[in-house]
Amino acid sequence: MDRRWLFLSAAVALIVVSLGVVLLRDDEADTRRAADTPVVSTQANVPPATKSPSPSGSTTTASPKPSAKTTPASPSASATSASAKPPTTDSPQAASAGAPLAGRIRPNVTYRGIATFYDADGGGACLYDPSGDVMTAAMNSTDYETAKACGAYVSVRAANGTSITVRITNECPGECAPGQIDLSAEAFAKLADPTAGRIAITWKLVSPSTVGTMSVRYKTGSSQYWCGIQVIGHRNPVARLEVRAGSGWRQLARTDYNYFLSEDGTGCGGAIRITDIFGERLTVDGVAIRPDAVQSTRVQFAKR
Repeated sequence: MDRRWLFLSAAVALIVVSLGVVLLRDDEADTRRAADTPVVSTQANVPPATKSPSPSGSTTTASPKPSAKTTPASPSASATSASAKPPTTDSPQAASAGAPLAGRIRPNVTYRGIATFYDADGGGACLYDPSGDVMTAAMNSTDYETAKACGAYVSVRAANGTSITVRITNECPGECAPGQIDLSAEAFAKLADPTAGRIAITWKLVSPSTVGTMSVRYKTGSSQYWCGIQVIGHRNPVARLEVRAGSGWRQLARTDYNYFLSEDGTGCGGAIRITDIFGERLTVDGVAIRPDAVQSTRVQFAKR
């Protein structure tokens, strides 16, 4: 009887031990399978955030760091340039439709910036002759836009409500922020005390009433084989200059010193067609190749 009990107890113990070994091996196998299985994330794959591109031709820019400025003509009496604010648009659709050839400076748009001043003589990067006209200014390089601003008339208004109209005859180099205008000392003095050095302004393109007719000048060195042509005294900014080429017209490239070049002599001494930013085209005949001579015409763009 005792022997049978002893045998039965041993058998039960053996079964329990065997069962424990099997369970232990199953746990180890589960652990290994868990380690080999990749973890699936519930987070969606979201691309990194990107900055929206600015519209082409927009005058909204990043704020430049202050820096001292000078102009090619002479050092400015101004201090550092300030950050330009985006323009306010009176009528963007009208500006786009009404002036299809306009660049950065468009009609019906008011720009904000800073006015500084320098000793101007009416000359400068646009290569106009120095003159007694002291109501002139240098445009910052961004808005100068490869001489597209040359000859443009802009009305400049100070915070106190005083305003003046100046003609762009020069470029203010890269130290000038977009929106900034470097006025002649005389023009600045009409807006504020020169001791201020720099003031906040708004400005916009204007089409003045009191202007004469346009003139044309061939650059020094011009001939029938190569020529540079400049337009002077235009009421509205010039967008294109074309020369007669056979039975059609050839558009000439504009330089940053405000001459339109015919590198191979095409059209030099022939008819010239001048177009403003509003699309008005004026044709001038009979302008002989007389280098560095200002030759008057009988035409002028319409007031806008």
